[in-house]
Amino acid sequence: MVAQDISLVGGGRPLALARWLLVVATMVFAMVVIGGITRLTESGLSITEWKPVTGAIPPLTTAQWQAEFEAYQQIGEYQQVAGPAGMTLGDYQFIYFWEWAHRLLGRLIGLAFALPLLVFWMRGMIPAGYKPRLLALLALGGLQGAFGWLMVRSGLNTEMTDVSHFWLSIHLLTALFTLAGLIWTARDLRALPRGIGPARMTSLGMLVAVMLLVQLLLGAWVAGLNAGLASDTWPLMQGRLVPEADWSRGVLWTFTSDPYWLHFLHRWWAFAVLGVLIVLARKLRPLDRRASIAIHSAVGVQILLGIATVMTGVNLWIAVAHQAVGALLVASTAWGIHAVGQRR
Repeated sequence: MVAQDISLVGGGRPLALARWLLVVATMVFAMVVIGGITRLTESGLSITEWKPVTGAIPPLTTAQWQAEFEAYQQIGEYQQVAGPAGMTLGDYQFIYFWEWAHRLLGRLIGLAFALPLLVFWMRGMIPAGYKPRLLALLALGGLQGAFGWLMVRSGLNTEMTDVSHFWLSIHLLTALFTLAGLIWTARDLRALPRGIGPARMTSLGMLVAVMLLVQLLLGAWVAGLNAGLASDTWPLMQGRLVPEADWSRGVLWTFTSDPYWLHFLHRWWAFAVLGVLIVLARKLRPLDRRASIAIHSAVGVQILLGIATVMTGVNLWIAVAHQAVGALLVASTAWGIHAVGQRR
């Protein structure tokens, strides 16, 4: 039995904090899933105001519902898409529910993190050196809420029918980065009682993280531009391996805004990411077999779901599953990179 090194443990209640962070991580995962449903049902612009406190209560009377519906009717999404499609008040209530649920869960995550953090802090339960990291995670949660509102506000005008895909990517990637940070910190805390210090980022871990980040960014842009609808065939697009793309506005625009080119990049960069994840998972086998299995399983299922999403013309629940497994892939990759970089 390895004796504890008190200088590494640093006091506190690391296992209790680790369990708490994993609960919050589970809530963030649920937030990403509900966010996917919100996006895919075109619900994100249904609530046109940000009311941090009173917004937690949905409309309760017919008059309140009518007022919310009338506010929605002032923006381009209703005037150009939903209105001509014959949206009724009942249809509006459906999309309102998903955006309201998404915002409510965000509020609950904030409380689930901030209140226990305050209790742990006041009771001296936080191990030495972890307070700045926990405050950084709290700040990320606050930024996530701010980025969410900036994303929504980008579509609240008469010209746009969707939110900016750039703001959508910032909002989603912040959530996934927060999820990875929660997993990483929880695993550091779980190792403390065994006298093991914080894990380091290895060169392999950095390569995997950067390549996965690029894939997540491409996926967010594909989602924001509805570029999943650019093709319903696989592996070819428009009967070609490389689709026609609009290069008339410059290379930068094509690589950041052309739906056909982004769809193409997202579907094939996935296999480059698959390659480095297999390398990571194989390296993990003698270190943490469960993390290796988690990575192999998540990336395999994710690629199959991505292909199924394309071939079903972005079926709602397959696309939601694709986003959910994407979040699980981030969590398992953070676990794996941490295991490779853990001091032993």
